[in-house]
Amino acid sequence: QVQLVESGGGLVQAGGSLRLSCAASGRTFSMYAMGWFRQAPGKERDFVASIRRSDSTTNYADSVKGRFTISRDSAKNTVYLQMNSLKPEDTAVYYCAAGITRNQYPYWGQGTQVTVSS
Repeated sequence: QVQLVESGGGLVQAGGSLRLSCAASGRTFSMYAMGWFRQAPGKERDFVASIRRSDSTTNYADSVKGRFTISRDSAKNTVYLQMNSLKPEDTAVYYCAAGITRNQYPYWGQGTQVTVSS
């Protein structure tokens, strides 16, 4: 089992920045990757970014490329999502997830709200 706790969400004006954190505990050594997803009101949960555990290879959704950066601190078992140049359409609940393969994420955090005002 893996436990994930997100933090760092909040309210920010368009053009601003936020950094989300995801503290992981449990059997994190067996995970293939860590990812961030988001869900806006009335919409499906979408992929945002991921980082592979073995070599820190990153992957981003087209909508956030060049603005968001995913990183990790292995010593702290923490994954970060640095979000710059935020837009109102980035408003969503952001979830951290632990993946056992590239496309399977069975472990999820509780989510943190990000609201970007125009």
